[in-house]
Amino acid sequence: MNAALKQTLSPARRPCGSLSVRVMGELCVLRCSGALWLPDHGTLVAGDLHLEKGSAFAARGQMLPPYDSRATLDRLEAEIAELAPARVVLLGDSFHDSRSIGRMAADDRARLDRLAFGRDWVWLEGNHDREALTAADADAAFRLRGRVVGAMALGALNLTHEPMPEAGDGEVAGHLHPCARVVAHGRMVRRPCFVTDGRRLILPAFGAFTGGLNVKDAAIAGLFSEPPMTAALGKDRVHALAWATLV
Repeated sequence: MNAALKQTLSPARRPCGSLSVRVMGELCVLRCSGALWLPDHGTLVAGDLHLEKGSAFAARGQMLPPYDSRATLDRLEAEIAELAPARVVLLGDSFHDSRSIGRMAADDRARLDRLAFGRDWVWLEGNHDREALTAADADAAFRLRGRVVGAMALGALNLTHEPMPEAGDGEVAGHLHPCARVVAHGRMVRRPCFVTDGRRLILPAFGAFTGGLNVKDAAIAGLFSEPPMTAALGKDRVHALAWATLV
């Protein structure tokens, strides 16, 4: 990481293994789970849960274990239990397709309701789940607790689903599922990661069955005029990686 980027981000290690950085001056805690904690706003942010991806594949004859929603909600519930956020913002593609809500097990639906109860729960629309969220809002049988928005401003940050090529300062987005690749101990290691240059921040996918796109791919690298910092998710800590170390 070059000196200018380090000064802008002011990275600092947290006791829990998370990494704190500054994006447009806002304190952003990059959690080992792949979630973002904004302590000054009491807000937990997670992107791309893709709930019911397993059941969507099963409907097309590709048999994946049908436990992705449960595993993803386990992780989300753990973050909420530890941080007690006043607000939770899900950055879009929370559901894998337009019929995901109807396929959810009753226990998983009930858990979503419990997690949202008593806090400001915000669903941002994504390209995968816009239709699902619209239908749920209109049908009492599938209605979800919380509110649905297209984007959300929070202090100096602008929370949205898909990063824009010419984004304004403070954009926080998901959609691209960034992953970092490094060579360690003679083998290739590939891990989900955050990507930031202090002006914008892209979150890794939070869902259990989500894939990833190499941060060196033009779809991600092309969003930054200078090499950004990647923050890769480890088992119990987030690792800040210089761009030059990635493959």
